[in-house]
Amino acid sequence: MDVSWRRNLWILWIATTIDGVAFSEVIPFLSLYVEQLGNYSKGELSILSGMVYAASFFVVFFTAPIWGRFADKHGRKRMVLQTSLGSAITLALMAFVGNAWELIGLRTLQGFFAGVIPNATALVATETPKEHAGYAMGIITTGYVGGMLVGPIIGGFLAHAVTIRVSFIITGLLLFGSFVLSATMVKEHFHPSKKNKKESLFDIHFLKDFPNPRVVIWLMISTVIVQIGLFSIYPIISLLVKQLMHNRGPITIVAGIIASLPGIAMFMTSSTLGKISDHYGANKVLILGYLFTVAFYVPQTFITSLVLLGVFRFLVGISNAAVYPIIQTMLTKVSPTGSTGLAFSMNQSAQALGAVLGSMMGSEVASYFGYSSAFMLSAILQGINLILILKFVPELRWNAHNILNSHD
Repeated sequence: MDVSWRRNLWILWIATTIDGVAFSEVIPFLSLYVEQLGNYSKGELSILSGMVYAASFFVVFFTAPIWGRFADKHGRKRMVLQTSLGSAITLALMAFVGNAWELIGLRTLQGFFAGVIPNATALVATETPKEHAGYAMGIITTGYVGGMLVGPIIGGFLAHAVTIRVSFIITGLLLFGSFVLSATMVKEHFHPSKKNKKESLFDIHFLKDFPNPRVVIWLMISTVIVQIGLFSIYPIISLLVKQLMHNRGPITIVAGIIASLPGIAMFMTSSTLGKISDHYGANKVLILGYLFTVAFYVPQTFITSLVLLGVFRFLVGISNAAVYPIIQTMLTKVSPTGSTGLAFSMNQSAQALGAVLGSMMGSEVASYFGYSSAFMLSAILQGINLILILKFVPELRWNAHNILNSHD
């Protein structure tokens, strides 16, 4: 068992990293790709680019809970395999589209197959001994979050070296490789409950089997707010870098590096913070994570130095490492074993909603008050997030003990 859960963890870390990269690497360049697919006016290009970007996240918001329930009925490994194979085919086909509407259709399919991350996370959560849950959630979180944050710089390199179309094919092949690895090396001890077998995939009473649904709901709300803060920066980060560099030099490369620094920081610190949470309490690490996130976002509002921007983006990554995996750990603790897939899929829905809202809010605020205002928006949102958690979830306050136990 000890060997099995560790092997699962690292194989699925590879799978979620590749999936995170695949989902994010084309985002900074999608508008350029759309531009190549037709002769569009500036207004048409903006609308189509927005539709291409939002299509995947919009579909994920609705389908993730259904996939989660399917995984609880039929096995998380099966869902990891189905979605990784579907994603591989979908990404590769994007290299051959002839117009923007075909690309929108495939991006929609990409959202439909976006089940690798929550089901891989759920599989790790159910196969890992509870005393190692924080460590395992820290590791698996570095995979998909790090992949999504490092993806833009990888995509930029591929697009520059081999064109955008070929980069889709390469990413599809990588996803297929993760499918083969998962199929041959991941082991799951899956025993579906009779109750799960009888339930409909489309039952809207998602939380009826959870012993503490209130905590689950607040963890989902917290996830949405964290994602809004993170994604509100994405639309303006390259424009801010361009402004700080006075429109001179390798702007796209520097912007990619700046955008990837939080992911690098998370990769370096998540497992350590997970171990700390196992020892001192996940609630304490989560509260400190929110406090430091606010503290690191505020100075970025006033930054005029590219170096300082990079330093604070790295520090934000460390604070995110004290938030994302801890939320995953707490979901593990409050979820019945037979509904773990559903819990993490609902969390993916929350992440998708936060991504869509964050991108829209960040762009809108920046258009009125300047690029730096997006950082202040993120700081305010995370402050509100902390206040809500402390007020409405006493189980997660600083002095809370034995936060929550797993229930079967």
